[in-house]
Amino acid sequence: MTSALIEATGLRRDFSEHRRSFLEPRRTRTVLHATDLRIVAGESLGIIGESGSGKSTLVRLLLGLDRPTAGTVSIDGRPVDAQGSARSLHWLRRETGLVFQDPYASLDPRMSAGRIVAEPLGALGIPGDHRARVHEVLAQVGLEPEMADRYPHEFSGGQRQRIALARAIVHRPRILVGDEPLSALDVTVRAQILAVLRELQRTEDLTLILVSHDIGVVQNLCDTVAVMKDGRIVERGSTADVLLHPREEYTRQLLAAIPTIPS
Repeated sequence: MTSALIEATGLRRDFSEHRRSFLEPRRTRTVLHATDLRIVAGESLGIIGESGSGKSTLVRLLLGLDRPTAGTVSIDGRPVDAQGSARSLHWLRRETGLVFQDPYASLDPRMSAGRIVAEPLGALGIPGDHRARVHEVLAQVGLEPEMADRYPHEFSGGQRQRIALARAIVHRPRILVGDEPLSALDVTVRAQILAVLRELQRTEDLTLILVSHDIGVVQNLCDTVAVMKDGRIVERGSTADVLLHPREEYTRQLLAAIPTIPS
């Protein structure tokens, strides 16, 4: 069996619910039930499911952005300790890049595009010519190097998402995670960013984890897919097998809910 780059074992996350009175007993809600997950290097995994199914919670735990109630995560055999200090997780931040849903909210409006993209290089103590690397990565995502001096409000939504993508890969991570990175974009821009992601995955040899409601995006970008429902992975396999021949009734319901234009 091929060794896993990312491995989660028995991963679970509970949250305490708000008490309406002091005398009411504290209750917990499980948003992610005990979950095992293996992702090999170079794999592109799409995670799909309705809102509240646990997709983003799973990703946050894999990236060490949240602490599991139970279970473990390892990256290339190294344990992820979300309770450690920020400095103790520098190795993990070096290995991973993250693109969020809203390209405007994820960018500091007071910083130029060049400073935004260069931020991980300084934070992670990566040596070299940071300005040259910023210009290089801007070109990779389809932006002109001179755009580094502009500010977020001077860009379109698609351009801002390219900046966010450049920031996520500027430090050359092995793992790229997108949490609904295309859902805030219109159809034409979405197709352009999808092409950029596909090219980056090929040229940078990235392992990709993509959380998305858009099954079409997952179908075009991901080799494998995991379907989540109520905090559990209910089906996983190759994208073609799961989408064309789903085993689970829930997966069939998801696929049936995709809007279509009558012929």
